[in-house]
Amino acid sequence: MKLNEIRDNAGARKSKIRVGRGIGSGKGKTGGRGQKGQKSREGVSIAGFEGGQMPLHMRLPKRGFNNIFAKDYAEVNLGAIQKAVDAGKIEAGATLGHAALKAANLARGGKDGVRLLGKGELTAKLSFTVAGASKGAIEAVEKAGGSVSVIEVVAAADKAAAKKGVKYAERKAAKAEKNAAKA
Repeated sequence: MKLNEIRDNAGARKSKIRVGRGIGSGKGKTGGRGQKGQKSREGVSIAGFEGGQMPLHMRLPKRGFNNIFAKDYAEVNLGAIQKAVDAGKIEAGATLGHAALKAANLARGGKDGVRLLGKGELTAKLSFTVAGASKGAIEAVEKAGGSVSVIEVVAAADKAAAKKGVKYAERKAAKAEKNAAKA
């Protein structure tokens, strides 16, 4: 066998049928689509249509709920942090935030920050700056001699009110008082 003699097996590559190329081709005129109707045309939107009857996907009950306001935290367990300390990825006595935990490949995702959970043992003295922490995690970190500071996240509405200033709040209170007097 030579390199120039290598071929596919017979029938391995079937050529595409060119439809609508004259009656002599056997797939001319209607191009294998039959005649008339929605299915003979391009862009058929008939899937799931049941002739006016309520379609099955609409008849079946729906379950669940997707909260669009839910916070997205990267959850990190104390046991995983201790493993990283033992492996030398994290220095003992360091202050850990979202960036440090991400660098150590402990926090994945979490656009709203890191939430510390108490699964596992922590023996290293570490201080954490996180968006949230469970009661058990805080106790375990403090027992090991470390500290946990939870960042206060200010809501967008509160930021906007603070930006408008105190005058806005006073005006709003005066307006409410005036409306109360009218009633």
